[in-house]
Order: sequence, then C-alpha cells, then structure tokens
Amino acid sequence: MCALFGYLDYGKRVPWKILQKLVQALANASEVRGHHAAGIAYNKADTLTIFKRPKPAHKLHFRILDGIAAVMGHTRFTTQGDQKHNYNNHPFRGEAGTEFALAHNGVLYNDLTLRSKLRLPDTYIETDSYIAVQLIESQQELSFDSLRYTAESVRGYFTFTILDRRNNLFFIKGESPLYLIHFPSLGLYMYSSTKEIMTAAFKQIPARFPKYEVIEVKEGELFRIAPDGKITRSSYTVQDDYTIHNSRWYGLGSSFYNWEKAVPTGCSDDSDYLILIELAGYYGVDPEDIRYLRDMGYSYDEIEAFLCDPESYGAELALAEL
Repeated sequence: MCALFGYLDYGKRVPWKILQKLVQALANASEVRGHHAAGIAYNKADTLTIFKRPKPAHKLHFRILDGIAAVMGHTRFTTQGDQKHNYNNHPFRGEAGTEFALAHNGVLYNDLTLRSKLRLPDTYIETDSYIAVQLIESQQELSFDSLRYTAESVRGYFTFTILDRRNNLFFIKGESPLYLIHFPSLGLYMYSSTKEIMTAAFKQIPARFPKYEVIEVKEGELFRIAPDGKITRSSYTVQDDYTIHNSRWYGLGSSFYNWEKAVPTGCSDDSDYLILIELAGYYGVDPEDIRYLRDMGYSYDEIEAFLCDPESYGAELALAEL
C-alpha cells in the first residue's frame, strides 16, 4: 500500500512555481497510502537525481529547479526492508543502457527465488521491489522488451513507474491502481495512484486548471510518454498463476501456497482489498480475520489499522470463534 505520483511537462507552459507546488501537493496527498518514507526522481542538467528520505511526505520539502520537465514520485508504506535505511526506499536507481529510476506500488513474492534462479547479483537492498531494477538491468536495455520480461517474471501486485535520463516516463500497469490525466492545452501529464489523491492535491494548489482528459491504462499494458508528449503502448501477458514461492509473507511451513485460497469466496476482488489479504500473514494475521472484518462492515482504513494493531480488534475477532 504505497503511492505513485508525478508529472511530465512537455508543453513548457506551466509556471515553475506551480509545478513546484504540484509536486509537494501530490506527495502530501499520496501520504494517505504510505507515510514511512517518500522520494522523487528527476533529471537536472542531464543528470538523474533521486531525493528520498525515511520521513512522511509532508515533513519533506521537494524542491525542483525551473525547467525540470518530469518528476516521478513515491510514498512508502513499509512491508519489507527497514525504511530507516534509506537505500530501501523508492525510487531506486538502475542502469540498462541508460540510467533510470524505478518506483513500485504493491508487493512482490518471488524476489528471492528470482535472484537465486537467475543468478542475479546479491544486494544489500532488502526491498522486494528492487528485483524489478535487477531484471531490467539483466536485459541490458530499457525498452518494452525488458519491461515485458520484468512484468512476466515477477509475482504479486504491482504497478511500476520508470523515468530514464532522457525524460521518457514508462508505466508497467499491473493490478495496483493508477490514475493518469492529460491537459492538452497545457502540454502536461499528471498521475497518481488514485483519483482521490489527485483531487486532494488539486485542492492544495492555488491555481485553476483547465479541462483534462483521463488516459486509461489497463492491467497488462506497457505505456510510455516521450519527452514530446507522444504516447506509445505495448503489452505483456498477465500471469494468472498466483502460487507464492516465497513463504516468508505468510510464515508458512510449506514452500508453496496457493494465492487463490487466501482470497475468501464471495468477497470483493478489488485490488486494495486483495492487498490487505496479501499483507495479512506478514503481520501475523490470519487472512480469514480480514474477511471477517470486511463482512462485519469495517472500512478499508479500519482494516488497515487492524493490521498495524491486531490487538485493538481482539473482541470482534473473538466473536468469529463462537
């Protein structure tokens, strides 16, 4: 449960001060999905710059210089890899024919398995997301082919954003949410994980924006916005095998776990709810407890709070035993 946000300004019509406020507003609004760390990536004088810290977004000052054409951002809800070690936070730096920065929203299960099977380099970075950087690097190029290889190799929930040194902005759209809009009259693209985040960000910016169009990006799509604003689409094969080969998430004794059994029959299959299911074992919570709270009418935010403090819902869960 993290958040992605950013912009690509190909029209060069938006004042720098507005873009500056835009980045901070998007970061602040994205904190609702992750408050343990935040960071951005951008190109300055042909140099890829990454700024990230283990702090909530509202406690950071995201300063960008005039002329920064694209910013890719992330707010983090920690699931693996202590955020106090800043190298575990997003965006991550990579090199595959060109430097790039990558950010991920979701949870991956098979990073250790892939690193061993493909003999990828060992790394001190503990975050599951970093395997995507290594997979792209292993193909020695940043292209739809290498992004397709990455998307079809990983298992779990994801949407990835990638910014290269030439200000190409890529998306790998999985089941994790993405909301992308375009202002044709301004020559500006903006994105966030959800529409609600975008709406909250607009309320923080002292400017009136013209009409925009929503750009649909579906699961299974590879999507690139070039520095001149042109869009190129491709696709990858969505994997329907949710077998988890890395049992650390659920603390299981067996080596294999059928993901479909973790999703209670008859429950909603919206991606946010499934993320709560997938995180349950990591926090030592039975996925059935999540189902029970959902059926009892608890909201997404309340169930998320339960994951962070299971004891606070002990009485309600005790009723499930009666």
